[in-house]
Amino acid sequence: MSTDISELKNVAGFIGACLVDSESGLMLAAEQGNAKFDLEAAGAANTEVVRAKNAAMKALGLDDHIEDILITLGTQLHLIRPLASNPAVFVYLAVDRKTANLGMARLSVKQVEGKLKV
Repeated sequence: MSTDISELKNVAGFIGACLVDSESGLMLAAEQGNAKFDLEAAGAANTEVVRAKNAAMKALGLDDHIEDILITLGTQLHLIRPLASNPAVFVYLAVDRKTANLGMARLSVKQVEGKLKV
């Protein structure tokens, strides 16, 4: 098992990141930035986002998968990316919207996701 998400701390505007089991809502790994941010609560709450999107795709008859989910807030960007090898587990990244580069953040999450084994 490999759950190292520490590379995400290098993403510009990094606030926090975690690896979450969407079946239980529990964190498998976490990296905290300098800002006060409750990663455990964020991981559990975003489990509901992933579940809702999967339910919506099923209701629409879409035979597809989530590559990533972007949530744009006024001051932050949140990325959710299920693992290709295990879609029940996802990487969650929160970054500061002013200092982050969305394209680079998505690329970083994708690279880290590709190295994870859960």
